[in-house]
Amino acid sequence: MILPIYTYGMPVLRKESVDITPDYPGLEQLIADMFETMYHSDGVGLAAPQIGKSIRLVVITLDVLKDDYPEYEGFNKCYINPHIIEYDDTETESMDEGCLSLPGIHEPVRRPTRIRVQYMDEQFNPHDEWVDGYLARVMQHEFDHLDAHLFVDRITPLRKQMVRNKLGQLLKGKFRCAYKVKCPK
Repeated sequence: MILPIYTYGMPVLRKESVDITPDYPGLEQLIADMFETMYHSDGVGLAAPQIGKSIRLVVITLDVLKDDYPEYEGFNKCYINPHIIEYDDTETESMDEGCLSLPGIHEPVRRPTRIRVQYMDEQFNPHDEWVDGYLARVMQHEFDHLDAHLFVDRITPLRKQMVRNKLGQLLKGKFRCAYKVKCPK
């Protein structure tokens, strides 16, 4: 089922998410719905707060990038209770980011290119790994949602001033996008 995406200004986006257990009600269906919602919205990642749930759950697809990055062919993963354990700050990169919860806003964000993450897969098997490249960026963006942060929190003060009007329009529900949303108004 395609779920509505919660947009900027919805309180759930500013609430810290909690870890879940294997007996979380309807988890398998929720994961399937998140993947379907992400695909329908043309996103590469979706965090549970973006669909109104304050739980540590993220889905990511990089399959759409397979023409430019063949290593991402078939990449569709679910991350349960993910946490970034360490940032390797030796190399950072600035890249434009957008977000399904902030339709129409794209801004450059500087992030480390390599991170260490811990998470559970769909069978609740634990993983502890170093991740780099584009996947590291997407993970940082999506995992930020779980810690009540949005990418606009990470842009320069000047850039934030420049998007202030767009953020105000989002708060009023005055925007267009091609997917179902839930607005604060």
